[in-house]
Amino acid sequence: MTTYTNTLYHYVHCPFCVRVRMGLGYLKVNYKSVVLSYDDEDTPVKLIGKKMLPILDTKHGFIGESLDIIKAFDESNVLFTTDFTNQLPQIEDLLTEIGANVHSLAMPYWMWTPEFSSNSRQYFKQKKEIKRGSFNLLVKNSHSFITDLKNTLTNIESNLTPYFSSDKITLVDILISAHLWGMYIVPEFQFSEKMHQYLQSVKAECNFNYHEDYWQ
Repeated sequence: MTTYTNTLYHYVHCPFCVRVRMGLGYLKVNYKSVVLSYDDEDTPVKLIGKKMLPILDTKHGFIGESLDIIKAFDESNVLFTTDFTNQLPQIEDLLTEIGANVHSLAMPYWMWTPEFSSNSRQYFKQKKEIKRGSFNLLVKNSHSFITDLKNTLTNIESNLTPYFSSDKITLVDILISAHLWGMYIVPEFQFSEKMHQYLQSVKAECNFNYHEDYWQ
């Protein structure tokens, strides 16, 4: 009997894509990795009708929401995904708080990674500056974003036991870590030792290699 290989269409930098890679890694789900160019609109539109990643091609069809992808494979609830609904409002607020600063700090650096060509870099910059303003100004005001992010991280650290409000890794840790992971690229910023160890612990639990396959 032929085993079906799932195919994950994703971006390298995208926190929502990173959370899926972490989730599938923890759940030991095999998949083929396909990194799309950021200016490739045709592929995601053809697959699910709109430009949005990640998308997982499974034997049952396409799944186009990161949380839906993880939940579809956490059948034994090892990441406590069925309990996540009760925490959702609180966690969504926390992720929004994290994302507002992480994206403003990291986007000007993400676009210079090998993931981007000159065309996709320009496309990315134009799209993101509509929402966040000039990348030059984001870099200039980085100290303000860093101050706000550090306040958020202090709150997160106070809830680590050693995972977020838990002695076991849960979906919440994957969501938090996926958003924060992109900060390792920002030269002006450094995680505290406690936060660094937390992120590295989640990384190890999730067999997450941050695209070593792609960089090779």
